[in-house]
Amino acid sequence: MSQTIDHVIQRATAILGQSGNNSAKLEAELLLASVLERDRTWLRTWPDKILSPDQCQTFEALLSRRQKGEPIAYILGQREFWSLTLTVTPETLIPRPETELLVEQALARIPDDANWTILDLGAGSGAIGIAIARERPRCNLIASDCSLAALRIARQNAKLNAVNNIHFLAANWLSGFVSHFQADMILSNPPYIMENDPHLSAGDVRFEPTRALAAGPEGLDDLQHILTTAKAHLKPGGWLLLEHGYHQQVALAGLFAQQGYQSVRCYHDYANQPRVSLGQWPAN
Repeated sequence: MSQTIDHVIQRATAILGQSGNNSAKLEAELLLASVLERDRTWLRTWPDKILSPDQCQTFEALLSRRQKGEPIAYILGQREFWSLTLTVTPETLIPRPETELLVEQALARIPDDANWTILDLGAGSGAIGIAIARERPRCNLIASDCSLAALRIARQNAKLNAVNNIHFLAANWLSGFVSHFQADMILSNPPYIMENDPHLSAGDVRFEPTRALAAGPEGLDDLQHILTTAKAHLKPGGWLLLEHGYHQQVALAGLFAQQGYQSVRCYHDYANQPRVSLGQWPAN
């Protein structure tokens, strides 16, 4: 039996929707668009086009992977973030929409013509650093990660998006920077999930690198480490911005104050959850 684009999408939507997936149709279209090397608009324009047996077989293989829970971003090998197309692999976290808030708040503090030095700690796919580097082309971005595999992906993504004012460094947080090095801004989306959180074994998260997700019994280990060490590498008046869990706002506010940061604030994401906390190192 010949299978048309419309038939394949409807069937795949029904299959993916059985698990309560609210994005079943979108994911079916994305998978088929990938197989056909077309965009979703083209699929809707040609719903009666018949797929070849090879195309059907390839699509069924991708659909099976998604049925088993593998993240759509890993299946497709890419994810959109801040209007960037980024390569993602199981070696990197999947960039999420809420992390765009970290980019927004960073850009709100960087003048358009600034030539700041900015550090992105735990760069992963490079999403945060590349987005800021593209928006502030006169700034010098340095993105670090302890995973060499992740850094390879990040370098690819910078090249893919023609962003040249970002450099990559293998380092565990700030351990790779000399003591006298200082930046105008340091930002990070570090691991902040509690190590025994059941979410680590559910949904897309169970396919992502645990080392990039979990950080101690309360999820605060890496956040606290960065807060403590970053101040030695911030210029007077420099900013520290951190993404964190919705339940960590109060703890982060206390840590910022304890370490001597000023102008401490927390911003909520699109779901109205506390997501990004920041503070400024005293100017004097």
